[in-house]
Amino acid sequence: MSALIQTRAVILILAFALDACVGDPRCLWHPVQGIGWLITRLEKRLFRIFSLQEGKEEDRRKKLAAGGILCILVPLVTLLVSGALLYAASCLSPVLNFALQVIFCCQCLAARSLADAAEAVERPLSRGDLPGARRAVSMVVGRDTAALDAPGVTRAAIETVAENASDGVIAPLFWMALLGPLGGLFYKSVNTMDSMIGYKNDRYRYFGTAAARLDDVVNFIPSRLSGLLLVAAAFALRLDGRNAWKIFTRDRNKTSSPNAGQTEAAAAGALDIRLGGDASYFGETVHKETLGDPLRQAVPVDIRSAVRLMYTAAVLALILASGLALVVEYLAACRG
Repeated sequence: MSALIQTRAVILILAFALDACVGDPRCLWHPVQGIGWLITRLEKRLFRIFSLQEGKEEDRRKKLAAGGILCILVPLVTLLVSGALLYAASCLSPVLNFALQVIFCCQCLAARSLADAAEAVERPLSRGDLPGARRAVSMVVGRDTAALDAPGVTRAAIETVAENASDGVIAPLFWMALLGPLGGLFYKSVNTMDSMIGYKNDRYRYFGTAAARLDDVVNFIPSRLSGLLLVAAAFALRLDGRNAWKIFTRDRNKTSSPNAGQTEAAAAGALDIRLGGDASYFGETVHKETLGDPLRQAVPVDIRSAVRLMYTAAVLALILASGLALVVEYLAACRG
């Protein structure tokens, strides 16, 4: 197979197109399932080895150490297994290796899945089926949803689309452009750890600290790039691009997470709504800063606008990632 065809940029473009067309078929195994299984098994094993108990303050140091060990083992095992599979495929056939790289990169992307999940919230909301919309949004957010009103469900869905524009699409593209499929899978392992154990409840307050901090590090550049691309997408879609830039620069650092506010602020500005605010997690109310100005109330159609915003930013990110991949390969060839 021609070396030109096998360039990382081509692999990224094909993976993006494949994700946009088919997403993540439920009938096929997904690497994140394996990563999640590994996290669950290691968590149970580490809790036994370190004799950890939920809510026991004196276990703080042991929980921090156990969580740090998990943060080393999960990415390491992910890279070893995926690297071995790619090596085995290259030994059998260049075509098989190329196909596996495309599949791995596709599985690191979640644009289609994110759009489908958002649509699953919008449909019942548009019909006035608030209980159905609450059930749908509970599948994609970590907060308690039973008491959310229609605007609250709408905002929760938009916040998820905005945050995952980075976590599920732009950040993986960034890491795959730099390091190929293994970079994308490394990122997914870190992001999955954060989504599973990066909570501040009795069980994970200290055990999940390392996972949360590592996720902050790997998302630092991609989240800011994602915010800028959402602002650019707002201009491209003739949404309120000026307000997107205003709210992005004003509110992006107001969240407790150093990264989540980057995309949420840009989306809030583009749609002329307010996002964020207090939310309930595991029965406890958590205070959050608001992002954006309440120029109007969020309505179900805004979810569709958020998806369009995400896809437009994703295409812009693909163009940038493809260019970055070409530069990385050129530099590697010059060094070789």
